[in-house]
Amino acid sequence: MDEVFFDATSVEPAGSFDPIPAGDYEVVILESKWKPTKAGTGSYLEIKCQVTKGDYAKRNLWARLNLKNPNVTAVEIAKRELSAICHAVGVLKPKSKDELNGIPLVAKVAVRDNQDGEPTNEIKGWKAVEGGSAAPVATPAPKQPVNAGGAPW
Repeated sequence: MDEVFFDATSVEPAGSFDPIPAGDYEVVILESKWKPTKAGTGSYLEIKCQVTKGDYAKRNLWARLNLKNPNVTAVEIAKRELSAICHAVGVLKPKSKDELNGIPLVAKVAVRDNQDGEPTNEIKGWKAVEGGSAAPVATPAPKQPVNAGGAPW
């Protein structure tokens, strides 16, 4: 059966999967998901961002935060990175991971070789957008008891 079910002339083809050049990019967090570590001994928060401006607009980037891991150093690094994200978007005490979505922030992007020696992007830092649209910083609330499950929120 010869039927035309799609017209590729009406849709721009997908772009390259090559990494974007190192630099600072305005992004928004589209979503974040909890995923188990390869070893199965913890879980990480995978954050999916999208570049919002410039030549690489609509390109996606990912960050992985090892927030639940037996390696104390990995957890400390992940908490600092999450703190940087929270400060950049002005949401200092999110009640859920989704509160960080959709607020512009700047991701410092590097290019490094992955395990297979192929170049890939890595987010090395976060900051507020200059003249930013981040939410105002809230005054600290009274200390709450620590969550017994160890979850960051």
